[in-house]
Amino acid sequence: MTAISLEERTPSSGRRRRAPRAGALTLGSGLGLGVGMIWFSLIVLIPLSAVVVKAQSGGWDGYWHTITNAQTWAAIKLTVVQSLLVTLVNIVMGTLIAWVLVRDHFFGKRAVEVVIDIPFALPTIVAGLVLLALYGPRSPIGVNIANTQKAVFLALAFVTVPFVVRTVQPVLEQLDEEVEEAAMSLGASRFTTFRRVVLPSLAPAIGAGAALSFARAISEYGSLVLLSGNLAMRTEVTSVRILSYVENGNTAAAAAVASTLLLISLIVIVLVDVIQRRIARSD
Repeated sequence: MTAISLEERTPSSGRRRRAPRAGALTLGSGLGLGVGMIWFSLIVLIPLSAVVVKAQSGGWDGYWHTITNAQTWAAIKLTVVQSLLVTLVNIVMGTLIAWVLVRDHFFGKRAVEVVIDIPFALPTIVAGLVLLALYGPRSPIGVNIANTQKAVFLALAFVTVPFVVRTVQPVLEQLDEEVEEAAMSLGASRFTTFRRVVLPSLAPAIGAGAALSFARAISEYGSLVLLSGNLAMRTEVTSVRILSYVENGNTAAAAAVASTLLLISLIVIVLVDVIQRRIARSD
């Protein structure tokens, strides 16, 4: 009886200790995933779906008429072009700043670390006021770019500069410098070492920073509303155009422009991800 009892208990004990199958969620993981998805749906998926549905409330003809309106199309074009330019500049300058902060030691480094994060903490309307005071009609340095497209670029660059820096910096800190030294000892130049050794490791971080930078730039409002002047067909961006539609009670047109920005952002983010993956794999 004792032997039989032990034999009967052994399989059940083994079943209780059996590890979960690969890909299977534990009870706690499943519960966490469910709660997370409910929260994500409430604050992201459902509102985005509502915007898309609202954009179609006027029919395809109404949607197309809104997007192809001369003033709206000029705002979309200006916003997308300036956001892309700012993102490209941030990729280069952000990576350079991160490199200097990680690899070099100089007086005032801690102060620079703090200054880099100011655009994160500073309210955007305050940033616009600061930029207007420095680069507006009463500029103390004699540079007046108010009410021009340069003002749009400057404002977007101001609020997006930390994104690439802060995504690249932690990855760069974890890179083993001995690998770079080994490559150079084998005859590789500094540029070749950076391109073939460092850049593939930084590509995912640069891509993430670029995507965040573009997403922030394409939706920016507060930092440029004072400096750009919001001149129709010249310096008016899509966020201002959307606000104008809402104030006039045309929420369907506002949703149409918003959904267009959403589509553009998704396309750019996917392209950035594909490019950084190819860079990482090719090298």
